[in-house]
Amino acid sequence: MDFTKPKASDASPNSQPAAWALSTQFASAPSGPGVAGGRDPAPSPFDVCHVGVVLRVVMGSQGVVALGVAYLANTPMDAVHRWSQSTVLTLPASLLWLLVACASKRWLARVSDQWQWVFATALGALCGWLSQVQAALLEQAFTGAMPVWGWPQMPAMLTGASMAAVALAWLRHRAHSQLPAHSAARLAELQARIRPHFLFNTLNTAIALVQIDPQRAEAVLEDLAELFRQALSSPSLRTTLDAEVDLAKRYLSIEALRFGDRVTVRWELDEDAGCAEVPALILQPLVENAVRHGIEVSPQGGWIVVRTKVQSGRAVLTVSNSLPLAQPTQSTAGHGIALRNVRQRLRLMHDVEADFDAGLQRSADPHQPPVYVVKVVVPMPRKEGRS
Repeated sequence: MDFTKPKASDASPNSQPAAWALSTQFASAPSGPGVAGGRDPAPSPFDVCHVGVVLRVVMGSQGVVALGVAYLANTPMDAVHRWSQSTVLTLPASLLWLLVACASKRWLARVSDQWQWVFATALGALCGWLSQVQAALLEQAFTGAMPVWGWPQMPAMLTGASMAAVALAWLRHRAHSQLPAHSAARLAELQARIRPHFLFNTLNTAIALVQIDPQRAEAVLEDLAELFRQALSSPSLRTTLDAEVDLAKRYLSIEALRFGDRVTVRWELDEDAGCAEVPALILQPLVENAVRHGIEVSPQGGWIVVRTKVQSGRAVLTVSNSLPLAQPTQSTAGHGIALRNVRQRLRLMHDVEADFDAGLQRSADPHQPPVYVVKVVVPMPRKEGRS
């Protein structure tokens, strides 16, 4: 059962590029701290301190190793055995190259392209040499054979330099062309797609409130004006979790006036998680779904709980809501557009470091109705002085 609908709204504490830029997908890259003139500085190809980059480099190098040793194998099991033995040497070398590149990225950003290539290939050759030394020492420990120095280390050094050159070529392509441009355009497209729903839905809510209780109209319209301002004014595609929480509070304050005692909202917020970066307009559609599919369709009303916390170096956001006792019809169950939009924007911004999960959670008590829970996990920003 899907409890989302196409009307999912968003409100961004930091808004987005101009409408013409969004519609044509020629929006500028997200601006951020320390960015002059609202544009990001040229990205460094050695910015490899991310789980997604590490996984791709390691898996790519191990794939090449697996193909190489397969030529010498007589059977598939022999190939797997040879590959597992090679991994003992090649995996530490790959991780060492990534670790040193990550630690040196600030210095490398200031040198010329030629010196970047020299550094990358020389570091690859050094890592290859160290892996061969490791192999010789392991052989000596197990068999007692004395290591031979000289030519036996040269193939490993040449292989390490070659693999490092290939990795740098991919990292440069990733940093300067394909990924940032595509991600910015795709983020802008997703933001543009969901923003009109948010504006229209919030305006309809305000109209309904004016009809129900004109005395509260002024406060409602003030919140509505702030929601519109944040959704339309800022050129950024990203914001902080604190700003998203503030925006969601404004939206839920409007809905609380509309539904009165039918809705109960509880906030359990960790201040340390507030600085985590998330795509703009990401929390409001989640709480709107909770209202429309948990509160609005239930004659008895219901509750919404929004929690944030820091866990294992990552910010965890959960939005939980009660569900109506009666089975919703297909017309009110929704199509999951809002959740897919949120999931895609998280993946574009944080790659594999982000996690998104949504679904029913049932209690051990069969008489208790299920609860719908959306969980968003994003990395915490790295502290100054760390890579």
